[in-house]
Amino acid sequence: LIDRDGAMEKIPGLAESWQLNDDSTWEFKLREGVTFHNGNPLNADDVVFSLNRARAETSDFRGYTSSIADVIAVDDYTVRIVTDGPDPILADWLTGVFIMDREWAEEHGVELPQDFAAGEETFAVRNTNGTGPYQLVSREPDVRTELARNPNYWAAADFPHLVETIVLTPIASAPTRIAALLSGELDFVLDPAIQDLPRLQQSPDVTLQQTNEVRAIFLGWDLGSPDNPWDDVEDGNPLADLRVREALYRAIDVEAIRRVVMRDLSVPAGMVTSPGVYGYTADLDARMSFDQEEARRLLAEAGYPDGFEITLHCPNDRYVNDEAICQAVVGMLGQVGVGVNLQARPKSIHFAELQNRNTGFYMLGWGVPTFDSEYVFRFLFHTPDGSRGSWNFTGYSNERVDELTQDMQNELDPEARAAMIQEAWEIVNGDIVYLPLHHQVITWATRAGLDVPIRADNRPRFQYARYER
Repeated sequence: LIDRDGAMEKIPGLAESWQLNDDSTWEFKLREGVTFHNGNPLNADDVVFSLNRARAETSDFRGYTSSIADVIAVDDYTVRIVTDGPDPILADWLTGVFIMDREWAEEHGVELPQDFAAGEETFAVRNTNGTGPYQLVSREPDVRTELARNPNYWAAADFPHLVETIVLTPIASAPTRIAALLSGELDFVLDPAIQDLPRLQQSPDVTLQQTNEVRAIFLGWDLGSPDNPWDDVEDGNPLADLRVREALYRAIDVEAIRRVVMRDLSVPAGMVTSPGVYGYTADLDARMSFDQEEARRLLAEAGYPDGFEITLHCPNDRYVNDEAICQAVVGMLGQVGVGVNLQARPKSIHFAELQNRNTGFYMLGWGVPTFDSEYVFRFLFHTPDGSRGSWNFTGYSNERVDELTQDMQNELDPEARAAMIQEAWEIVNGDIVYLPLHHQVITWATRAGLDVPIRADNRPRFQYARYER
């Protein structure tokens, strides 16, 4: 219904306009004349169906729609959404929820989202029917996906230079990706490895773009269990002690990581959200100082003068230089007496183990599609309860933070809401719930003749691309 432009500001999508009729009622006016890729017209019935589908038990978008109490089709092109109490950021949530064709979903038996936990695969996993600028031609997962320009795209007049065909070719090897780009086999690489950037910069046929992504990279830990099975301390959990968490924080030299590991393509962080997110401030983002001597003192004061050993779980194919960052952390913690056994694994395994709570010390990155701090607190800090706290694997539970998280979702007064968010950040930063490392900087690489404007959400939007050969 609502899109974001290159500056991440909300703009009309399938909804031409929206307004808050009262504290709990939103009204959306839909575009007329929009069709799905199969020719079916878009109408209010499709929006009602899609939002209710997103609220289903098996939906990954339940958190995005948790405040919705009812969705009503007023007429063919007017939809009212009634929320369970005020929700000042509903429009921000809806930038991440996509609209499906009800008739197509019913025809193919995908009225409900697939059940990942049960290993279900539905027709909608490999097939799609949207309203966007490109439509699916073929899909071979992990091999090749082809998209073709949608001749009936409702906004085609605004994007007269639409690329005709897009072929997505997953290539696991970073050197192979770069070789294919340099040879002209590929036109665009989303994630060139940092170590390959100097080589790409020397090529007259390649253009690099860089920007700060709205994503913080940090370490999480089990601070709630009485005994952490991933350390060598019997009948105890060192990470439950605030002094130990501060010691590990101070033992990590993020400036060295920025210079050596990230080659200056990161911004040291003191909080687990990034500039551009509502509630972020430079004061909250200030880090505690790197101080190995203080780290050793804190460990001794907490009862670990000789340190301890623990396992750190990291992905090796999800974030920029993720495994290399973790290797640096291992060395830095070792200098203050904390021995770390690094287990780096593919993201598919890493995130499955996180969801199963099968880790006590781990790397995570967090983007914020709503560009609002409430999203961070809802998923990372709230006591696990349904969709709330669904990414809180720390065992952290704070009644006041839970209360503030709920209040910041419902508060309509901007000043009162800003104060709530500020208080919540001060609490969790003081509790060192996570160990922040840096805000991620991303790079896109394109062949000469192709211009795909880089975006802070790291999502290529090819309707904005210009291609000249």
